[in-house]
Amino acid sequence: MKEFGPNPNAKFPNEKIPSLCYIKNVITRPNIIVGDYTYYDDPDGAENFEKHVTHHYEFNGDKLIIGKFCAIAKGVEFIMNGANHRMCSLTTYPFNIMGHGWEKATPTMDDLPLKGDTVIGNDVWIGQNVTILPGVHIGDGAIIGANSVVAKDVEPYHIVAGNPIKVIRKRFDDATIEYLLKLKWWDWSKEKIFDSLDALCSGDLDKIKNLK
Repeated sequence: MKEFGPNPNAKFPNEKIPSLCYIKNVITRPNIIVGDYTYYDDPDGAENFEKHVTHHYEFNGDKLIIGKFCAIAKGVEFIMNGANHRMCSLTTYPFNIMGHGWEKATPTMDDLPLKGDTVIGNDVWIGQNVTILPGVHIGDGAIIGANSVVAKDVEPYHIVAGNPIKVIRKRFDDATIEYLLKLKWWDWSKEKIFDSLDALCSGDLDKIKNLK
C-alpha cells in the first residue's frame, strides 16, 4: 500500500529524530486539544510537552487548543489562567494557597482576571523559548520569533517577535492571505496533501493560487 506521509497517530513520526513527537499522541490532560501532525521538538524529551503548559487547573475550565501542522520548538511555555492573581484588591498576594487559616481570603472566580482559552491556529511556527500568556489567540500561518513573549493576539500569516511582541511583517499580501484562509489546506486528505507538496513548499505564489 502506498504511503502518503507519516502516521499522524504515531508518537514519534520519524524514528531517526527521537527528539520530535506528535503532541496529540502524548498528552494526557483533557483540557489540552491538539490537531494532527502538530509536533514538539526537544532533545530533553519531546514527550514531556505537558510540563511546558503551566498553571493549568481543571477548576478554571480553560483549554489549550492547538491546530494541525504546527511546529513548536523547545523551551516553549504556555502559561495558563491559573497563574493569574486577584488584582481588584489592595494586594495581589495569594494568601489562600498558603493554608493555616489564610484560606478565608480565597478569591471567587469573578475576582480573578481569567482570559479564556489559549488558541493556536493551524500551520503556526513557534520558535525556541517563546512564552505565550493566558487567553492569547494566534492565527493560522503565523510565525512567532524565538524568545518572544506573546501577550496579545497575533493575526493570521503575520510574523511577530520581541518582548512584548511586535509585528515584523505579513508573510503575504492581503489577497493571498485571504485565499489561504479559505483554502484551509490543513483539512485536506493526506493523499491530496501528498500530491500538493510541490506547491505547498514553494515560494511560487502562482503555484499556490492554483491549488484547489
